[in-house]
Amino acid sequence: MNEWIGFFALTLLMVTVGFSFWRLRLGPSLPDRVVALDLLTTVGIAVTAVYAMIMDQPLIMDVATVLALISFLGTIAFAYYVDLME
Repeated sequence: MNEWIGFFALTLLMVTVGFSFWRLRLGPSLPDRVVALDLLTTVGIAVTAVYAMIMDQPLIMDVATVLALISFLGTIAFAYYVDLME
């Protein structure tokens, strides 16, 4: 992977982080904020994957996998919480 493509991807991901924080701060309801937080973890996974490709370190992809599993469990827990509240 060309380094400049990776740095361009990281720049776009940082813009996405900014918009996600904006949605997290302005979200009128709890589900809006949780979706923004879930997006932030997804972007964190993408940043980790791009960094692993730029540095040619495939072992770092394990970190992205663990982060994805933890994020998935958090999303399931929130869905269960919302189901109980109805």
